[in-house]
Amino acid sequence: MSTARRLALLAALAAGSAGAQDLTAYRTLAQSLEAAAQVRPSSAERALAELDRAEAAYAQLAPTLQNKQLLGGLRGTLDGARGALARTPAEVQAQVLLARGLMRKALYDQTLTRLAHTPPDPSPENSAAQVKLLAHEFGLTGAPAAALLNDAQAGHLERVAWRLQGAAALKVASALQATPAERSTGAYVKLARGASWFTVVQDAGARELKVAQFEDALKQLTAGDLPALTASLKTLRQGTAALNQSLATPPAVVSKAEKPTAAARTPTPSPATESSPAKTATPTAPVQSQAPAADPTSGGVDAAYTALGRALTAAGHGDPETARGELVRVSAALAALPATLRNAAGYDTFVRDLAAAQERRGLRPGDVQALIAELGGLERGVTGEGRSTVDALSAGVARTFSGGLRAVVFLLLALLGLVPLYLLNLAFGGRNPYWRAITAALALLLLPVFLEGVFGFLGWVGDLSGVAFLRAAPSLTLWQGVYGLPLRALFTALAIALAAYGFRGLCVQFGLLGRNSPAKMAPQPSLDWDEEPT
Repeated sequence: MSTARRLALLAALAAGSAGAQDLTAYRTLAQSLEAAAQVRPSSAERALAELDRAEAAYAQLAPTLQNKQLLGGLRGTLDGARGALARTPAEVQAQVLLARGLMRKALYDQTLTRLAHTPPDPSPENSAAQVKLLAHEFGLTGAPAAALLNDAQAGHLERVAWRLQGAAALKVASALQATPAERSTGAYVKLARGASWFTVVQDAGARELKVAQFEDALKQLTAGDLPALTASLKTLRQGTAALNQSLATPPAVVSKAEKPTAAARTPTPSPATESSPAKTATPTAPVQSQAPAADPTSGGVDAAYTALGRALTAAGHGDPETARGELVRVSAALAALPATLRNAAGYDTFVRDLAAAQERRGLRPGDVQALIAELGGLERGVTGEGRSTVDALSAGVARTFSGGLRAVVFLLLALLGLVPLYLLNLAFGGRNPYWRAITAALALLLLPVFLEGVFGFLGWVGDLSGVAFLRAAPSLTLWQGVYGLPLRALFTALAIALAAYGFRGLCVQFGLLGRNSPAKMAPQPSLDWDEEPT
């Protein structure tokens, strides 16, 4: 981050007050808004009750918000959400998304203001709480969240801003890549989600992007002006790609001796005015009159494959959260793909599959491998080579038979696999060693399915609930990685040996093999049922 940009950031933050937000009211407002959007498709009355709770939380939060323009924008989106109750669930969700973006922007501005204050904040524990809430709001978990907190505690303001801006920019890119150029409810909500996240990152040097561009795209989508919408989406994606590229390099850590003093920050000119919280632009979603049923380079392809490779590694290690984060980076890289790839047949399907994988719980390595194969198929299609039927089938399976469906199906198969073992033991008992060997052989053949059913289901539940050790449970299955191949081969070999031993022993026991086997019986006269007896 350049010195001029650092000065602009500090001066912009100095324009606001260092007062702390009411974090309890913030969380209540966020939960109520999201609950209203979630229940609106099934019950407008329940959605109204949640919006009433949001109003009460807003009244408690408002006195602690220092940016009056953000406060007014938030007030407008709350009113818009209430008015949209009588129209469509998509409009309620869009208003909620925009409100959440304004809330994140306010929390971002005031938290950085507190961190930038000199002398240090007299209540650092509250600042730490705001930073932790910021990490949660921006989807940072694990190591990224810890790095954010460490930078905040060390006073590295530029790196705190860079980490949060980078996370928001990736979410903007992901939302735009998943937005099809069509007049539909899904496209409307996804575009509103992109506008919501851009509200946070609009001061990060996004010179080619403006809030007004998102508003124009929303109006074009609502009006059904698909040619204009296509052009707007292309411009937004290119601008987002440039923004992500500008945020790719972390700013240098500035020592306290190098940080500008308050006297040096005071005369900072117009750059501060551009990024001042008081000048924050507020996006608005247009009311729908009717419910809506870069230059070509290889850098984008390389970045996409790199992120897919990291996602595959994370999924193989039982870390679906990190894998989904890397898939978001793939969406950002798609904006820099060559035009030949973006216009290729199957590209829209790939984008939809990628967006679905980013939201999928219980993400497995096979899901990421299918995405890699899809991207490879796009490249082969551009060069004139035929696409692999196997890759197409793999993509279809990952699209339909994954996540919770896969977990539940294999759990049922694992439970049903116990039935033949029980019946076999019930029918022949456990005294005969040959029948015991046959039962053990059948158990070994069913063992991979049993492990997949139990640990795959636990992994899916862990991903849903956020329990880390349960998320890693699929690593204990034999289908998670290559390490399972020799184990499956070993279990199969043991099953064959035990089955052969058991069936041979039964054959000897019944006199079908060995020295005690009887001589061939003489042929007996047969009775032809068509002949009459004499």
